[in-house]
Amino acid sequence: MSDIHTSNKAALVPMRAAMADFDTDGVMAALEGVMAPDAVVHMPHPFGDLLGPEAFYATCYAPLLEAMPDLERRDWIVMGGLDEDGGDWVGCGGHYVGTFVAPWLDIPPTGHLTHMRFHEFYRFEAGRVTEIQTLWDIPEVMMQANAWPMAPSLGREFCIPGPATLDGIVQGPWDEAASRASQQHIIDMLEHMKRHPSQGGPEVMEMPRFWHERMTWYGPAGIGTGRGIAGFRNWHQIPFLNGMPDRGQYVDDITYHFFGDGPYAAVTGWPNMIQTVTHDGWMGIAPSGKKITMRSLDFWRIENGKIRENWVMVDLLDAYRQLGVDVFARLREFNKVRVPGRLPFAVGDR
Repeated sequence: MSDIHTSNKAALVPMRAAMADFDTDGVMAALEGVMAPDAVVHMPHPFGDLLGPEAFYATCYAPLLEAMPDLERRDWIVMGGLDEDGGDWVGCGGHYVGTFVAPWLDIPPTGHLTHMRFHEFYRFEAGRVTEIQTLWDIPEVMMQANAWPMAPSLGREFCIPGPATLDGIVQGPWDEAASRASQQHIIDMLEHMKRHPSQGGPEVMEMPRFWHERMTWYGPAGIGTGRGIAGFRNWHQIPFLNGMPDRGQYVDDITYHFFGDGPYAAVTGWPNMIQTVTHDGWMGIAPSGKKITMRSLDFWRIENGKIRENWVMVDLLDAYRQLGVDVFARLREFNKVRVPGRLPFAVGDR
């Protein structure tokens, strides 16, 4: 391979291929082949932190495969690069899809094709994965099962697409100049975003300078997608800042990992946001005055010097947990009249 980032992306190919036709032995072998035995895996609520490939598979993948016996992984972004601290990362975005025939995390099955978006970030050392930061869009599965027990989204909920340019699986060699430029564009944009509301109105963010007029912000299920700067502001940013106006004021207490790969950039951190829910307006949550951390794993695609697409995942279930709301307990109450259990018909050729 011509460079470490291309090599690291290639190291994930056997795992991704095994998950395209999911079976226990093949996926376990692929995970053991790429992960260090003591790799730390950060999963969204309710999974928590895990250690090593065996615990990762047994806790996360085995129950999902039981619920969706024809489980399949579909990546539409695979990009890698160097963060500002010298760490080597690969970011993958896509969907897990399958026929949902048995309960999973107390979500009742539907018997239909179900999709769940993932953003997964792998940190490499000497060719092995030593850390994984992952968000699975579990609320997306709840919504497809008509089992989401919380407030409806302001944005549009649908099956999030991959890049419009169909080039999200970035080929090598790693272009350092282009990748660094994409990374810096995002860092500069976020610095401007943090100016509002503490330093002035929306104009201080200079959004037209950084964002394409036809940009799409693909938010997590529970928030939804916004189209254009107006859609982003109306369906996400205004409610978010109304509820937590101190966003962006605690950057010294968190760690970001930004990296770029050609026209793509990404950020991961566990957590990478801290703010206080002091006002009403965000997802119907009553203001508690409580400071919370948030995990947000994002991808951006830059086109002609501006952001055209932005894929965002947030661990909303963990945010609810910190605010004293057990979404899974409410889900069980919300769906208690539905008969639990496995659906009595075959999947595929089984």
